[in-house]
Amino acid sequence: MAAENNKNKSGVAAVFSGIGKNIAEIGTTFIEGDWKTRVSYLIMGFGPICRGAFLRGFMYLFCQAGIISWIYFYGWKYLSKLNSLGTVETAKVGRKTVYGDDSFLILLFGLLSLILVIALIALWRMNIAENRKEEQILKAGKKLPGNKRDFLSLFDSNFDKTLLALPVLGIFVFTVLPIIFMICVAFTNYDATHQSPSKLFTWVGMDNFKELLSFGPNGFGSTFVSVLLWTLVWAFFATFLDYFLGMAVAILINKKGIRFKKLWRTILVMTIAVPQFVSLLYLMKMFAKDGLINTYLMKWGWIHEAIPFWTNPMLARITIIVINIWIGIPYLMLIATGLLMNIPEDLYESAKIDGATPWQMFRHITLPYMLFVTGPYLLTQYTGNLNNFNVIFLLTQGGPKSMALAGGAGRTDLLVTWLYKITLNDTNYKMAAVIGIMVFIVTAVISLVVYNMLPSVKDEEGFQ
Repeated sequence: MAAENNKNKSGVAAVFSGIGKNIAEIGTTFIEGDWKTRVSYLIMGFGPICRGAFLRGFMYLFCQAGIISWIYFYGWKYLSKLNSLGTVETAKVGRKTVYGDDSFLILLFGLLSLILVIALIALWRMNIAENRKEEQILKAGKKLPGNKRDFLSLFDSNFDKTLLALPVLGIFVFTVLPIIFMICVAFTNYDATHQSPSKLFTWVGMDNFKELLSFGPNGFGSTFVSVLLWTLVWAFFATFLDYFLGMAVAILINKKGIRFKKLWRTILVMTIAVPQFVSLLYLMKMFAKDGLINTYLMKWGWIHEAIPFWTNPMLARITIIVINIWIGIPYLMLIATGLLMNIPEDLYESAKIDGATPWQMFRHITLPYMLFVTGPYLLTQYTGNLNNFNVIFLLTQGGPKSMALAGGAGRTDLLVTWLYKITLNDTNYKMAAVIGIMVFIVTAVISLVVYNMLPSVKDEEGFQ
C-alpha cells in the first residue's frame, strides 16, 4: 500500500514537473528568441513563414484563423452560455412561437467550442516549440528543411500521420465528442419534462447519481442493485458455461476413435452460420406460451398447462442461459479445436507412462494450457457479455416486468438493456447517461483487475 501511494505521489509530481518545465520553456523561448519568434506568440506560424518554412507556417496560421473564426462567428454564443445551458425560454406570443435558447445545442456546440479552444492552446504550444527548434537549427549553422521536403515527408516519414488524420477526426466527431456529451448529460436534468428547445434543462451536479444510488421511494437504488447483480451473474454463466462446454465438445470430437469428425463440426457450425437475430427471434417464439415447445408437450400429455418460460423471472433467466449455451458452444469449440492441436503430444505420452488418468491429464495439462492461452479472450468475452444486448432483448425484451423495479426495468434486463429502455421509453436521458457511466465503471474495474491477474500477462513465456 505504501509503495502504491509513493507511486501515485511520484506520478502527480511528474505531472506538475512537466507543467513547470513547459511554462519555463515558453518564457525562455520568448526572452531568448528573435523578433520573429516573439511575433509568433500572437500570430501562429509567423516565424516559420519568415524563415522560409511556408508549409509549416501556413498550417499553424490557417488552424489559428479557422478556430478563432469559428469561436468569434459561431461558437462564442454557445460557449458563453455553457455554464447555465440557456436562460431564455421558448414562448408563444399570440399564434407565433418565439424560440429561445436551445439547451441541447448549447451543450453540444459549447463543448465543441471548448475542445477547439483547448486544441488552439495545444497548437500554440507546438508553434512555440517549432520556433525554438528552427532557431536552434539556424544557430548551429544548418539549413532548415525545405518546403518540398516537408511536403514529401507527408507521404514518407510522416505518412502514418497523413494516413491517420481522417480516421482520427472521424473517431473524435463520432465517438469522443458523443461520449463527452453523454457524460455531461449525466450532470443535467435532461428528461421528458425538460425537452429542448421547448423547455430548458440545466446543470444539477451529482443529484442524478444520488438518485440512482438512493433506496428511497423515488430512488433507483434497489433497481440498480438488482439489475447489476443479474448482469454480473449472467455474464459469469454466459462466459464460463460456454467456455468449458465448448472445450468439452472439442475434446470429445478430437478424441481418437470418434468417426465423422467433420460432420459433427459442420452441424455445430450451422448454429452460428444463421444470423443470430433470426435464431433468437425463432427461439423466443418456440418457448412462448403458445409456442412449439409448450404445444407439443401438452399434446403428448407431458404437461397440463403451458410452462411460463418468459413470464416466470427465475425460469426466464435459466432459459436465457441455456439458449446462450446453444449459441456460444460452436465458437468455443472452433477456438478450442485449434488450440488443442498445438499442445505437444509428448506431454500426454509422458503422463500416460507415469500412469495418469484422463481426468488428471485434462486437469494438469489441457486445462492449464487452455486457460493460459485463452485468458485474455475469456476476459473480453466476459466484458462483452456484460453488454450483450442481442440475446436478452431479442428473447425477453428484458421481461417479465415488475412493479418493484423502477425505470421500466424487467427481471432479465441487463444494465445495457435497461439503459436502452430508459432512453427510448421514458426519454429519461439524464438517468440513461448515469447508467452508461456506471456500466463503464463496472466494465473498466473488472477488466483492469482481472487483466493484471492473468497468468498469460504476468508470464508471457510460461508455456514456451
